[in-house]
Amino acid sequence: MRERLPEYLKRPIIDTDKTRTVRKILKTKCLNTVCENARCPNKNECYTKNTATFLIMGNVCTRNCRYCNIGCAKPEPLDQNEPKHAAEAIQALGLKYAVITSVTRDDLPDGGAEHFTNCIKEIRTLTPEVKIEILTPDFKGDRNALDVIIKAHPEVFNHNIETVERLFKTARPQAIYSRSLEVLKYVKDNSDIITKSGLMVGLGETIEEIEQTLLALNSAGCDIVTIGQYIQPSKEHLPVAKYYTPEEFEELKKLAEKCGIKHYQIGPLVRSSYNAAELHH
Repeated sequence: MRERLPEYLKRPIIDTDKTRTVRKILKTKCLNTVCENARCPNKNECYTKNTATFLIMGNVCTRNCRYCNIGCAKPEPLDQNEPKHAAEAIQALGLKYAVITSVTRDDLPDGGAEHFTNCIKEIRTLTPEVKIEILTPDFKGDRNALDVIIKAHPEVFNHNIETVERLFKTARPQAIYSRSLEVLKYVKDNSDIITKSGLMVGLGETIEEIEQTLLALNSAGCDIVTIGQYIQPSKEHLPVAKYYTPEEFEELKKLAEKCGIKHYQIGPLVRSSYNAAELHH
């Protein structure tokens, strides 16, 4: 039986003119958001702040991570108009800080690196003042793909480690813990781009394993770390092993500081892109 969601993880449903406007703009431009596709608990709050995290390259993934609500299937060809539409939506929403993420596209030779850079270029053409954060897959560790991203120079490069090393095979069977760390380190070593990563807790990790992961992220030069509670999207997904209390999240903040992480956002409902602009200094 699924454990009941603690009260502090529940969010009110907000339906206002503002949230409806955001949805309408996204629909008009035929854009996906991770807010809707991953059933983010914060989406209505973000919509009221006129922000959304854009999900590019379709809404099906070539990987089947067992915590993620985005479906795994054969992807459609890339929509070449998507970068322009994303830029137009960002302009229409009046965003000052845009977060662009994607499904993993192992079917593409460059993993979609060029598509990311086309989005960055289109946004900068239409709204040069907008700060851009990208949240990318690991591109199979391909340095040529990472070089394409580095050249486009987003303000923030985010790649999520997601969980501790021991749980990678269970949660992320097609990903590799060391490869994710190498991706972050490569971007940090070869640019002045701010790097960021995030992990979920509640999959059965120990505090010692969280500490090891934070130390590894710090060693990779990661500037910003986010930690939030894993919430099971459906009964087909990995079950929640533990709901961390708000007090335990306060302890995780102390742990992050002990591990040398200077900028972090840690809390039950923290997600990778949640209040991203506030962490960009």
